[in-house]
Amino acid sequence: MENDDVDMQSAENNEAELDDMKKRLKEMEDEAAALREMQAKVEKEMGSVQDPANAAASQANKEEIDARSVFVGNVDYSCTPEEVQQHFQSCGTVNRVTIRTDKFGQPKGYAYVEFLEVEAVQEALLLNESELHGRQLKVTAKRTNIPGMKQYRARRPNPYMGFRGRTPYPTPFAYSPYGYGKVPRFRTPMRYSPYY
Repeated sequence: MENDDVDMQSAENNEAELDDMKKRLKEMEDEAAALREMQAKVEKEMGSVQDPANAAASQANKEEIDARSVFVGNVDYSCTPEEVQQHFQSCGTVNRVTIRTDKFGQPKGYAYVEFLEVEAVQEALLLNESELHGRQLKVTAKRTNIPGMKQYRARRPNPYMGFRGRTPYPTPFAYSPYGYGKVPRFRTPMRYSPYY
């Protein structure tokens, strides 16, 4: 009789474990379906970015926004967007003020002001060298970045680093006067520093 009770309890435990496993399996299937939906959504968005017609439309939209915007340099680090907006309010209706920050959230010292009207940009350019928080602002029209048009600047040779370029022609094979694998030791020129 005791064996029957043990068998009944183990059967009930097995059924409870089976139900629990079915619940977890159902939750995992729901989560997998949600992940598949999110993946499809991201792929659709990424595909729309790659669409050339859509990219051209977004580039035209950027150019239109940049035509209504100005770059403001030498902005005080303690300036708020509301103060910059108040400063440029006389030019026209300010749509947005963006003060750029670094990865730590500290202001970089420049801002972009977007207006609703294109004519407001000319008025804002008249505020060049005006003062805000005791600093002279540098106001210029915002330029539009063209994708893929980054200008390449060749590195200048550093006389202290030695020559690290390719030789125009291979050097002829010659026997080393110092023996196989031995190279004369030269001191590299040191950079002058008055602090050492």
